[in-house]
Amino acid sequence: MARIPQEIIEQIFTTARIEEVIGEFVQLKKSGSNLKGLSPFNNERTPSFMVSPAKQIFKCFSSGKGGNAVTFMMELEQMSYPEALRWMAKKYNIDIPEARPQTTEEIEESNLREAVYLITDVATKYYHEQLLESDAGKAIGLSYFKERGFTQETIAKFFLGYSPEQSTAFADFAIKNQYSERALEASGISMKNERGWYDRFRGRVMFPIHSVSGRVLGFGGRILQSNAKAAKYLNSPENPIYHKSKVLYGLYQAKQEIVKKDEAYLVEGYTDVLSFHQNGVKNVVASSGTALTEGQIAMLKRYTSNVTLLFDGDAAGIRASFRGLDMMLEQGVNVRVVSFPDGEDPDSFAQANSTEELDAFLAKERKDFISFKTSILIEEAAGDPLKRVEMVRDIVASIAKVPDGIGQEIFIKEAARILDVDSNLLYQELNRILGLQQRQAKKQQAQAPPMEVLPKTDSELTQVHGYIQEQCIIQLLIDKGTKAMLDDTLEEEDVVPISIAEWVIAEIEDDGIIFATPLYAQIFKMLLEEVDKEHIPDHSWWVRQENPEILAVVTEALTEKYTLAKWEAREIFLPKEQNIVFPLVKETTFRFKYVYVERKLAELRHYLSQENADMDYYLNEFSKWNSLRQLINEQLNRVV
Repeated sequence: MARIPQEIIEQIFTTARIEEVIGEFVQLKKSGSNLKGLSPFNNERTPSFMVSPAKQIFKCFSSGKGGNAVTFMMELEQMSYPEALRWMAKKYNIDIPEARPQTTEEIEESNLREAVYLITDVATKYYHEQLLESDAGKAIGLSYFKERGFTQETIAKFFLGYSPEQSTAFADFAIKNQYSERALEASGISMKNERGWYDRFRGRVMFPIHSVSGRVLGFGGRILQSNAKAAKYLNSPENPIYHKSKVLYGLYQAKQEIVKKDEAYLVEGYTDVLSFHQNGVKNVVASSGTALTEGQIAMLKRYTSNVTLLFDGDAAGIRASFRGLDMMLEQGVNVRVVSFPDGEDPDSFAQANSTEELDAFLAKERKDFISFKTSILIEEAAGDPLKRVEMVRDIVASIAKVPDGIGQEIFIKEAARILDVDSNLLYQELNRILGLQQRQAKKQQAQAPPMEVLPKTDSELTQVHGYIQEQCIIQLLIDKGTKAMLDDTLEEEDVVPISIAEWVIAEIEDDGIIFATPLYAQIFKMLLEEVDKEHIPDHSWWVRQENPEILAVVTEALTEKYTLAKWEAREIFLPKEQNIVFPLVKETTFRFKYVYVERKLAELRHYLSQENADMDYYLNEFSKWNSLRQLINEQLNRVV
């Protein structure tokens, strides 16, 4: 794929706003000058994900990830750097010169994930064209969708398709057009055995499954001809880009409405989602026929903490909801349930009723999990005392999964009222369950491997301290490099404007100090090259770096605040900034130099202890570095 011109990259970074990009995937709320939300990388109840619109960076404190808008897309969607840039260019209507088609060799040499994304995208367009343009597609697939009541707009919005009956139709198309056979097989769209290629989804209508950014990850296919040996619905297999436990069908199309309504409806099937959308209720997603997973719940919780489960009226559908209820309660979701009348499901009900009637039904039938679960279990336990006892314990076990004490108390009182049981007895059972959970947690903690022990030898401690000092000076240069290095003790006419970056560079280079950590040495070299060009890099320059390791350091520097408390925790004692930059920079620089000089003197002592050492040379070197140490001590106001 052709390289994106540098001027286009600059335009993308200049145009894009990180809060807008991340806001498509995470519900962000104002927190001072920043924005906060739940981490899209970890399952958490308390928001620790921070976005800084001013600095155009994000920082996820639970996972440690951080960077700019491009990095975010790379981390979230596992995109390559060019893919993330192209996604952002598309979002902001920035034209990128068309890349020439890839040759077979280039596709084979490219990353397998990117090749699978490519073949999946090709398949999506192929199936959609087959549905709309081929005779079989129109006669079989399109007729089916129209009989189900789906409009052309719905078909286009969800990019529905049709896979021909011929066993090798797509495989032949892909190979003829020189797409990667390795990627084709890895995607699971087509497979190969001793007799040759064959298509997984032949003779089915196709439901593309999108990621939250709109890329197709896989497919669901429904067979149209009665065949006792074939599954009614068939999904893509797990592959480099499709992981069913982390995907929700329709989330790409529903996410904005979910945020707007601050509520999501969760259904089971593809057509449930389509019918709800077409009816005007667009904040709906599906688990794609798979059992609900923690990953799916965490993904949905990025957009709202209010979820209503919609299940078929049959007993199997209702019982299936119990496990999903408990999982949502554990993750702090405010979960409610709607069950449809016997013989109805979300698809058929939405097709048979107007938007107003559907909204009214959902509002009327919506129940909290206690009312719903109790009403179901009471029927099953009718007339059987033992089953009733088990039912009470089952309900309290669900309440124990609610993460906060206030919620537990409210639900205990509600359960006591509905079950006509003394609330004290329910509290006793709740405390028993919580106590058991605590004991199990302590047992697991005791069995966990011991934490890594910090180095204790003098040389190891020196290395650790030196690393931290190098980290601090680099962070300071990134965060405050453009600021003026002014000493408030000087008279105004004596002040010569100089940036912090220039002052620190002069101090370090004059004394021949070098960085021992390769990454920090690389960052310092980049700074030197920019300063030589009479350009002092600001925050916007640093956050545009492509190297993910450098960008991680930049994010840390722009996220961490240089407060006395945080530095003292690292045994680095600095004066409070108090809006005076000079003492902070001076102290940090000289402490960095001091650690380097101590390391140098230790090396010279080692050489002097050798029998065949050039004593005159090493003694002269030792004297030089020892004199520098004395000067540094004077600058640090140390008495030696």
